[in-house]
Amino acid sequence: MARNGYTAMLVLGLVNIRYLCGFTGTDGALIVTGKRVVFLTDSRYTCQAQQQVTADEIIEYSDKLKAISAQLISSVGTASDSVGFEAKLVSVDKYQRLQQVCPQIDFVPADDALSVLRQIKDIDEIASLSKAAQLNCQAMNALLTCIKPGAKESELSLELEFLLRKLGGEDKAFDFIVASGARGAMPHGIASEKELHCGELVTIDFGTKYQGYYSDETVTLALGEVPQKLRDIYTVVLQAHDLAMAALAVSMPAREIDKIARQFITQQGYGDYFGHGLGHGVGLEIHELPTISPRSEAILEAGMVFTIEPGIYIPGLGGVRIEDTVELTADGYCCLTKMPKQFHVLA
Repeated sequence: MARNGYTAMLVLGLVNIRYLCGFTGTDGALIVTGKRVVFLTDSRYTCQAQQQVTADEIIEYSDKLKAISAQLISSVGTASDSVGFEAKLVSVDKYQRLQQVCPQIDFVPADDALSVLRQIKDIDEIASLSKAAQLNCQAMNALLTCIKPGAKESELSLELEFLLRKLGGEDKAFDFIVASGARGAMPHGIASEKELHCGELVTIDFGTKYQGYYSDETVTLALGEVPQKLRDIYTVVLQAHDLAMAALAVSMPAREIDKIARQFITQQGYGDYFGHGLGHGVGLEIHELPTISPRSEAILEAGMVFTIEPGIYIPGLGGVRIEDTVELTADGYCCLTKMPKQFHVLA
């Protein structure tokens, strides 16, 4: 707040609210000033907030905007005061209503400042992220016996979701990608009714949530013997993955990590078939800062958690993606995801 000149912060996004004060409900607001922190919610969550929330005061409201305006007006001094807010999360309608009830306040976008705060994970966050990744490994190992000719992609996706929930996952991280055969050329090939066949690669991108924190991992498996072209592509992707992982270091520009993997894939003749960024941050959201891409401005710091996920996708043939989630440390990295990434043939 001091760095950006905000007199107060109005936080309405549930992810940022959880991060800053611990609330896990579905409606509320957090107002932070230099002197106090106030959490506001309705009668459904008053008791929950009293158990969860770290704040100087908890206020129950019946009219959210009226309560917010009363607290903001009492918190700021003059019409020149700025209040940071999440412009990317607030609808035009809500923003206009905020301006109506607080005409003397200058609302300033603060999305990036809030997102940057969440880049560095503490020991408790790492523990939750590690547990979520552990559940990934357990569930995928249990699923392996189900990956066989005749199984449908949708069936595998549903079974994997069940396995993760039974193991303690709170929810699936996203709609799982299960893309076999030629569908492997679709980076976001959501599970379909297609049946698996011998001689195909199967790419599975999946994750769960534990204590609010996500796991994200992709494995590509061979169902029987596959064409040599696919085997070669797998080798290129794995080498690009390993080169990027080996280069991870504090103070390195994120785009340089992307460049290492992308240059290698391009040198092998597949540059046109790797279109997405190399990775993304993982935490209370499945995609958050830092971004690992050619356009990223991030500088890697110890405590960041992000994915490394190179891929090659060739229309009409298939594709390969290999993804791990890593924690950057002062002397390298710790790989949170545990599924082996060497080429694996399912009989």
